[in-house]
Amino acid sequence: MSDASYLGDHVQRVSPRIPVASPSDYVLLLKPRVMSLVVLTALAGIVLAPVPPHPLIAFTAILAIAVGAGASGALNMWYDADIDAVMSRTAQRPIPAGRLEPESALAFGLVLSMLSVFTLGFATNWLAAALLSFTIFFYVVIYTMWLKRSTPQNIVIGGAAGALPPMVGYAAATGQIGLASVILFAIIFVWTPPHFWALALVKSDDYGRAGVPMMPNVLGADRTRLEILVYAVLLAPLGVAPWLMGFASPVYGAASAVSGAYLVWLAAQVYRKREGDAARRASMKLFLFSISYLFLLFLIIVGERALHLAGIV
Repeated sequence: MSDASYLGDHVQRVSPRIPVASPSDYVLLLKPRVMSLVVLTALAGIVLAPVPPHPLIAFTAILAIAVGAGASGALNMWYDADIDAVMSRTAQRPIPAGRLEPESALAFGLVLSMLSVFTLGFATNWLAAALLSFTIFFYVVIYTMWLKRSTPQNIVIGGAAGALPPMVGYAAATGQIGLASVILFAIIFVWTPPHFWALALVKSDDYGRAGVPMMPNVLGADRTRLEILVYAVLLAPLGVAPWLMGFASPVYGAASAVSGAYLVWLAAQVYRKREGDAARRASMKLFLFSISYLFLLFLIIVGERALHLAGIV
């Protein structure tokens, strides 16, 4: 073997493996599906403002809130890389799959966090920026670093982070926190436990391997099913509240009532079906419909306000 070939082979064997991340890996860090829901709910907060902001201001606010949500996702993936590596649902995320260094994700998340908060503050007002900053802090520090690994109530308390975007959007448009944004916050806050616990029932083995104290693993599947049903029963009338309080139309009222009743029925099926594939199917059906339920409610609110501002209705 020549010296050159020996040297090349030696370098190849002793050189550390360098992860090569693609742009799509950085997009995955942002949790785009979660970001889409954040954008929609924040937009609902903006359009419910008594006086709509200038379109450029509204666009900048939505962009900053979206970037803040993405920053939260990146920091969450950085801290939870050890958990993600042992869960089948998350093992192929960029960090546990070895495509991205944890330090790169941390730097990416911190830069986006600062950029989003200061952009929102300069473009709108500092109340909105403070709320966005608190949202990022709550999700990353309170939920990800503390609650997620310490209590089966992690989703209940941590759900506040995911419920804040309508308040951030409303504050960006008005400089204050209004009753309408509080109602939207409450809807998302109460929606979060049955949504995530339905998935946790199906993925309890994953959470068990990762040592995450989700409710099915700590208090049992039957207790989780009962909690899901209770929260669904609370959510159904709360979802109708925007119509009852006058900032959504009867169309919204009817859609929210019917979809809320169906959500309760699905939760009842989860409570009733406790064994085998039937239990798994019931839980997944509730999980998937709960996503559609929340998107439907906020899409109607945004659509109605858009038509109103356009002078169509």
